[in-house]
Amino acid sequence: MAIPLHIRVQAAGAQLLYALPLPLRRAIAGRPIRVDGQELALDAQLLLRLQQLSGASLVSKDAAVGASRAALDLSRHLVSGKPVEPVATREFPIPAEHGEIPATLYTPQGLAPGSGLLVFYHGGGWVIGSRDSHDNTARFFAKHAGVRVLSVEYRLAPEHPFPAAQQDALTAFDHAHAKADELGADPDRIAVGGDSAGGNLSAVTAQVAVQRGGPAPAFQLLLYPGVDGTRRRRSRELFSNGFFLTDDQMTWFLDHYAPEGVDRADPRLSPLLTEDLTGLPPAYIATAGFDPLRDEGEAYAARLAEAGVPVALSRQADLIHGYANFLGVGTRFREATAEAAGALRMGLGLKG
Repeated sequence: MAIPLHIRVQAAGAQLLYALPLPLRRAIAGRPIRVDGQELALDAQLLLRLQQLSGASLVSKDAAVGASRAALDLSRHLVSGKPVEPVATREFPIPAEHGEIPATLYTPQGLAPGSGLLVFYHGGGWVIGSRDSHDNTARFFAKHAGVRVLSVEYRLAPEHPFPAAQQDALTAFDHAHAKADELGADPDRIAVGGDSAGGNLSAVTAQVAVQRGGPAPAFQLLLYPGVDGTRRRRSRELFSNGFFLTDDQMTWFLDHYAPEGVDRADPRLSPLLTEDLTGLPPAYIATAGFDPLRDEGEAYAARLAEAGVPVALSRQADLIHGYANFLGVGTRFREATAEAAGALRMGLGLKG
């Protein structure tokens, strides 16, 4: 799909803005923002300022869900940057009981067969987001972690509420494991990973796979995951508004994915509430300091550690929710995402 002219103009304007001298960027962004002993990165504050000036929002709650999906797929061109290359792509549909789950395989240039593989689940509150909205994130992990990435187009709510997305996520992992040779991957080095809702699906997939016995992921890459739909923690109060993901939006997402009648304490929705976490694969959990989801992600890391699961918790204290999608503006977002790519490489036992 061609990028509309106004989007290309806005993207060029954003690039020019981030290229301004530091004093000018600071003047546009405003005075430094400090909350809870943390100072927001200038790159993040500038992005929030642009969002404020444009009147853009992660979701339009008064519009149809489809409008919010389309807006996200377009807005990615403002912040995701030029496609990370050289990375080849091909479609790899996954058979399922309800038909096919679309998926795209990303392979960085020069990667030999038998590589590690990341089964990637995009974020978007289980309601919005797509392989397209997270295309450059998948490309980034493929190139910088030196792995193949299978990006999965799981079913979205409200058309397909809980547990549809979770079922698709598990089906995708199982198929990737069964077809590892066809994917060019080592079946013993398959990770699950994703951002936000995708982090939730990754954590749940790892838990269900281990609990049932048989094939399970070798590693978990959880970026600012949502892991508990039953309670509000301090970070949700501290960062309820003005930091990209808002409290109202979180409620909107959860109400679509887990409407009335769904038990939100179900561990397939709230993996933090699973009683026994022993035996899970090693995990890298990244949180963002200025994110309503920060505290539940860190609580999950603590529970994994208590259960004897090797876990690396990395709070990106100066960043906001969604940072792995903002790879085309400034430098700070790429730095944080590069750390996650390094963790993935190490977690799958790959050589640097």
